[in-house]
Amino acid sequence: MSKNTIVELASSKNPLVLDCGKSIGPIKTAYTTYGKLNDSKSNAILICHALTGDQYVASEHPITKKDGWWSLLIGPGKSIDTDKYFIICPNVIGGCMGSTGPNEKNPKTGREYGLDFPVITIADMVKAQKLLIDSLGIKKLFSVIGGSMGGMLVLEWLSKFPSLVFSAIPIATTTSHSAQNIALNELARQAIMADPEWKSGNYNEHNTKPTKGLSVARMAAHISYLSEQSLHEKFGRNLQDKTKIEFSFDADFQVESYLRHQGFKFVDRFDANSYLYITRAMDYFDLKTDNNGSLLEAFKDTKAHILCASFTSDWLYPTSENKVITKTFNALGLNVSFVEIDTENGHDSFLLNEPEFFHTVEGFLDATYKKL
Repeated sequence: MSKNTIVELASSKNPLVLDCGKSIGPIKTAYTTYGKLNDSKSNAILICHALTGDQYVASEHPITKKDGWWSLLIGPGKSIDTDKYFIICPNVIGGCMGSTGPNEKNPKTGREYGLDFPVITIADMVKAQKLLIDSLGIKKLFSVIGGSMGGMLVLEWLSKFPSLVFSAIPIATTTSHSAQNIALNELARQAIMADPEWKSGNYNEHNTKPTKGLSVARMAAHISYLSEQSLHEKFGRNLQDKTKIEFSFDADFQVESYLRHQGFKFVDRFDANSYLYITRAMDYFDLKTDNNGSLLEAFKDTKAHILCASFTSDWLYPTSENKVITKTFNALGLNVSFVEIDTENGHDSFLLNEPEFFHTVEGFLDATYKKL
């Protein structure tokens, strides 16, 4: 059974202080829970979503009506067993599914924030999540789990609130964005801002949306979530519902049609300004720079049991970057395991049906739970 909640955290008198120097309060956090918190409150797992994820991790999405984005992994009797664990999945601040973000009303003006919303960081998102966990009366999380941007949130938890985390699973992630990843995000942002319907971020006031720009942004990002081999095997140079090319700019190839479909369906569930803010937060994430140039310094107080996971065909957050994380934990003498899953599904592998990955997560959690 799942429960959807929106809670008000912080306040105008005690606001959330952001890394940019500004403060915001009150803030809303929308979150979904699954399972039951035990009497000792020791079975709580925080799930951190990726860039375009949300709190509907294992339940039907209210807009798309599709299963939750990690329904293959989370549920009764599954690898993350909701009969055993209490699952908490919040929508990050800056998001667009009920948490305070650019598409929400500014309580000071009564108008939508738009670009008046302050620029946020991964650390700000985690600080807001910490307020949520405190409000639930949970003193220590059994585990914090997330992939991609969710993995960044996991690492931030380990760095900033190490005493509150018993175990962690950062998946297909990094301690800082590469120049290539920043470039990909900038391409997406420029696609959105170049759309005339963006209206300098005030599109809702004009009763319009930059759907074309957001769609292109999603198409560009989606390419990075796949591998060359998976694209080749799925589409190759196959034509879309035709026997020969038509010498036009319609979608002659199946891969073109696929990307257009991914873009078109995305705009129904995601906010363009949220895309700008969240990608910027990802680009600013840099645990080494933020800790005097040392990852050892970033995690010096961490005592958690950790499983790091990567995928062979992921070129967005490749295994080499995940090994840096693992080696840092090893250097600190932590109880850390590392697994590289052999798959052709690219970065999106952590969201897909990868039995070896599921078994690894389940085994790690089962073994670690016995150490409580």
